[in-house]
Amino acid sequence: MEQLNLYLADDDADDREFFIEALEEIPVRTQVSEFSNGVDLMDALFSKESLPDAVFLDLHMPLMDGFECLTDIRSFPQFAKIKIIVYSTSYHEREVNQLKDDGADHYLQKPNSFQELRSLLFQSIRILEHEQNTPNTPGQFILLAQPL
Repeated sequence: MEQLNLYLADDDADDREFFIEALEEIPVRTQVSEFSNGVDLMDALFSKESLPDAVFLDLHMPLMDGFECLTDIRSFPQFAKIKIIVYSTSYHEREVNQLKDDGADHYLQKPNSFQELRSLLFQSIRILEHEQNTPNTPGQFILLAQPL
């Protein structure tokens, strides 16, 4: 597979660093652009010629939260092929169901350990690769940690 172009929007710098370090340990070529809020994410989507393959989107960010970003991204046809993986510490069933209804492709709850994060990211990337090769096949929505 070619290199995956990923966007990561999360206001917590430590969580972004943790994410990047875990991603570097899985056997997949990626390019990651980081954003600390939804406004910067949306600016990048509108200003870049090359769109990301996927956006990992935190829900609770300043200026523009993940819920608003998801709604905005899904309201523009030019962004329809971008996979959106909600990446958040919170988990409320009603909220997760609403995210799915609003167009999120997957929900990944932030794990407590580096090993779990690495496993979840590997699982997420494998699902993204599969979905790119077989369009219009819905995958598992909620991703849970599994050993590598």
